[in-house]
Amino acid sequence: MTGLGTLVNMAAILIGSGIGLLLKNGIPKRLQTTISSAVGLCVVFVGVTGAIKGLMNVSGTTFETKDTLVVVICMAIGAAIGECLDLEQRMENLGDWVKSKLPNGSSSSNFTEAFVSTSLVFCIGAMAIVGSIQDGLTGDSSVLVTKAILDCIIIFVMTASMGKGCIFSALPVFLLQGSVTLLAAAIAPFITQAALDNISLVGDGLILCVGVNTMFHQKIKVANLLPALIFAAAWAYLPF
Repeated sequence: MTGLGTLVNMAAILIGSGIGLLLKNGIPKRLQTTISSAVGLCVVFVGVTGAIKGLMNVSGTTFETKDTLVVVICMAIGAAIGECLDLEQRMENLGDWVKSKLPNGSSSSNFTEAFVSTSLVFCIGAMAIVGSIQDGLTGDSSVLVTKAILDCIIIFVMTASMGKGCIFSALPVFLLQGSVTLLAAAIAPFITQAALDNISLVGDGLILCVGVNTMFHQKIKVANLLPALIFAAAWAYLPF
């Protein structure tokens, strides 16, 4: 069934966040803060390991860097365009809109931050793109089901530390993966392995930024860096 992978992914996010929210109510504030820092550290670790894998080749006992220029240029151009479009503010506005539609609003002070952070973690990465294309072309949802299991674990921990805003990250996941699934036939010819590698590399860098925000309570405008993913894919077609 085409689209099943996205539905399973959404269900996993809702189940994991629901369990996390139940546990959050019984966790003292001090422990919630510690868990939040631990979650940030884990996200940083995921971003760092992914970026290192994409940036380095191991040859015997030596390390050789590669594709550094891809990250630098794509991030710089993406940041400039993202700032002009103010994508971060648009995502925050979406989070505020969702919050306003809840019965009597939400009492969570970091609702929008939780929504934006978890949405970025689940939507950035090659698995979301590859899995959705595979689902749309062949009906094989195995990649998205694997992603759903990972997302369920991550959202469980993040919701336990950040609150109910995490639950609504299922919405952008549905919109992104559902759209890619529907447009799979048109997108697939342009997503080469080189393009996927570049998307994964830059995406891991963005995930690292999300982890830094969560762990150190910084304000790196990660959403404003999202256009870098488009340029990362386009870089694979440059004749050098």
